[in-house]
Amino acid sequence: MNNKLVAIAVMLTLFGAACSEKPLEAVSLPAATTNAAVAITPASQNGTISQQQLHDFANTLGVTYATLTNYPQQCTSSGVDGRCFAAQITFTSAIDFKARDWAIYYSQLRPVKAVLSPEQSPELSPEFAITHVKGDLHKITPTEQFAGFEAGQTYTVDFIGELWQLSETDAMPNYYVVAPGLEPEVIASTRLGIDPDTGMETRPYAVAFVSEQTQYKRSDTDTLKWAKAEVLFEANAQVQPEPTLAINTIIPTPKSQIIDSAAPAVSLSSGYKLSATEVKRSAIDAALARLERLGVTEQKQGISLTLRPLTKPLMAGGYQLSITPDNITIRADDDAGYAYGIASLTSLIDVNTLSVNTMQIEDEPRYAFRGMHVDVARNFHSKQFILDLLDQMAAYKLNKLHLHMADDEGWRLEIDGLPELTDIGSKRCHDLQENSCLLPQLGSGPDAASAVNGYYTKADYIDILKYANARQIQVIPSMDMPGHSRAAIKSMEARYRKLLAKGDIAAANQYRLIDPQDTTQYASIQYYDDNTLNVCLESSFDFVGKVVDEIALLHQQAGQPLTVYHIGADETAGAWIESPVCQAFLHNNDKGVASEQDYGAYFIERVANILAEKGIEAAGWSDGMSHTRPERMPANIQSNIWDVISYDGFKRAHKQANLQWDTVLSNPEVLYFDFPYEADPKEHGYYWASRNTNERKIFSFMPDNLPANAEQWTNIEGQPFTADDTIKLNEQGQRLSGPLARGVTFRGLQGQIWSETIRSDDVAEYMIFPRLLALAERAWHQADWEVPYQHQGVVYHQDSGFFTDDMRAKQQAQWQVFANTLGHKELLKLDMANIAYRVPTLGARIEGGMLQINHFYPGLQAEYRLNGGQWQPYTQQVEVEGKVEVRGVAADGQRKGRILSVN
Repeated sequence: MNNKLVAIAVMLTLFGAACSEKPLEAVSLPAATTNAAVAITPASQNGTISQQQLHDFANTLGVTYATLTNYPQQCTSSGVDGRCFAAQITFTSAIDFKARDWAIYYSQLRPVKAVLSPEQSPELSPEFAITHVKGDLHKITPTEQFAGFEAGQTYTVDFIGELWQLSETDAMPNYYVVAPGLEPEVIASTRLGIDPDTGMETRPYAVAFVSEQTQYKRSDTDTLKWAKAEVLFEANAQVQPEPTLAINTIIPTPKSQIIDSAAPAVSLSSGYKLSATEVKRSAIDAALARLERLGVTEQKQGISLTLRPLTKPLMAGGYQLSITPDNITIRADDDAGYAYGIASLTSLIDVNTLSVNTMQIEDEPRYAFRGMHVDVARNFHSKQFILDLLDQMAAYKLNKLHLHMADDEGWRLEIDGLPELTDIGSKRCHDLQENSCLLPQLGSGPDAASAVNGYYTKADYIDILKYANARQIQVIPSMDMPGHSRAAIKSMEARYRKLLAKGDIAAANQYRLIDPQDTTQYASIQYYDDNTLNVCLESSFDFVGKVVDEIALLHQQAGQPLTVYHIGADETAGAWIESPVCQAFLHNNDKGVASEQDYGAYFIERVANILAEKGIEAAGWSDGMSHTRPERMPANIQSNIWDVISYDGFKRAHKQANLQWDTVLSNPEVLYFDFPYEADPKEHGYYWASRNTNERKIFSFMPDNLPANAEQWTNIEGQPFTADDTIKLNEQGQRLSGPLARGVTFRGLQGQIWSETIRSDDVAEYMIFPRLLALAERAWHQADWEVPYQHQGVVYHQDSGFFTDDMRAKQQAQWQVFANTLGHKELLKLDMANIAYRVPTLGARIEGGMLQINHFYPGLQAEYRLNGGQWQPYTQQVEVEGKVEVRGVAADGQRKGRILSVN
């Protein structure tokens, strides 16, 4: 899952201040990054202020946030091997504000290690202290040396933070100021804006990166290039505009396609006449609705569209599509097959002419599991967003929606009988006691009405399930536990207090998730010290059972039985050691728990067996599942592999597949869509495993042979790596679920989006699309350029030669087809569905005074402007002078891409 830096060998010892609300000591700022000392005004008395005064201060206080360097001298003299960065926050008030009894709360993703004092006065304490509160929530307060804000005066607080800060989007929004007895006020200058051309968020308070060397490199060995226009121009050079490549192309690519080039094109402009006696109309209505969106409707005089059973066996979801001048026939043996046949017909259609060519297609999926994971726990996303996503998943033949609805920062599903889970756990606000909400996190601000808060009612969830069912998509609910459970823990503590106040002690303890006498000190990778439910309490298992039963009931009401439930099971921070309940359990149990190291495995094993007894397959993330004892697990288990391939992540994938588990590849550097598309600090997203996961990389993925990807990829720093396949996939397997003729195989692929930095539905769509199309391509279609798996065990690297020149040429040729298909045909269909996909940044260069532009997706428009003037369409190289900027344009000509400067 997200931010597991252990997976890339950078697990750190947390600073003590990261886990306790304690001001951080000041250290001296190096001369290379310090600002001039700020004159301190005379001390003044702190008078009582009104809500209006606090409001005026918040509305006029200018705030900026800047990453100074990832090479601060406080860490080490050798680059950033010390793993820290220097940053600066500035405050400039437009009014005098002499109050001293205030605090500014803000989200700092990577904890502050030390506040820096000015170089000119190293003996002085800084004017501000920063305190870690919980998770990413920090508090800035004035010290004794601070005498109040003077109008027009700029004040700075410089600090060292943990790890690296490589993106402008790390600067979280919605700082807010509090004062005793008053309502919190959001500082207006830290609110997000919306770019009217791109529709994406803007951060007016975030200072732009300028130095690739000190701001965008994370170590002395980091060779990854900042993806500026010139770098992208070189990367795009191999793809040429060829509109004809899109004409007969289907995404995902079918297994067999024979085109009758001699026959005339078939027009669907008069619609189609449906004959479908072998399939329920409800199973294909959604697929037909997508046809209608393109302008192809059901008409009595339309071309005949006939749905019939197969005459030969194909895998589940397989179909045959026959297009002749007089008739279109789809043959299948299940609802998915019929729907996928219609989806392929839709993919073939030219939206301008509404015509298709005659052809014969026989198709079936590569993997049975073709999934997309969406995190709505960290920041909530609307029901409509989920419905729109399900539409597009069905259009591209994805069949599993992994819906992550509970984590530390939020609980997003109404559970009958446990109203506190949503009354408390679904919202974040400024309630430090957490009686009415959770603490603010992830730049949520103090307002419980914020759009990042919310939950699905039972009716909402049933609607989602029905919508998915009509599109042949299984919904896999996920409430993470035993770690990542802070929202549940705090909600159940509120329930405990409420029932205890009524004197109902038994009911109060029924679903309690913590041992109040537990003094264990721990910290999760997200810097929580209270996010892990107690695995020794029977009430914890009662809670799990209650939640699962209620969710199963919703699935039953929706007509989609609950058959897989994802428990998370990852990133457990090492709690329980000092819990008296656990100490007693350790010395007197019949559960096979012989040491404290068995606690986590015991919880996962027990919950997996509880689920199995209910007829539900347990799923979890690979790190947690690796701690279990396989002999104590049910026969049917799903594990999502989120280990980084370049750091030997393929070994755990092989181990768990060899256990005959349903192993779903979810590898971060290729399948995490919350990572940046390109290596650019303005690109959105986390970046702990990859800083440039674009569609080309996803398209190039060789999932059946994970270590072979070492021949074509580099690690997070742009360095080649070696993959020694000594922990091999077994050559003989009992359950063959993938494309290999023999041996153990993977169950499928799943794309992931985690929402720590993703607040809006539009940004979520930007991060998912069009990457989802490349995911669908690899999950459905096995390319002929992929290196076959070699059971004898092989060492792969960039010179090992198994990925031959011929294979590379085929891959490039097929990417050329894919890129032209999106640019000339498929992205327009996303526009018609109102999907806010990412318009790629352009490649551009200036040679001899002439501007040259190329595109990641040929067929999309490009624009340029000179010296901040009017945007002009680019059609061919043009003479330029002065400041040159370029941007891409969406397929429908409406939305614009992010602007790049050309040097």
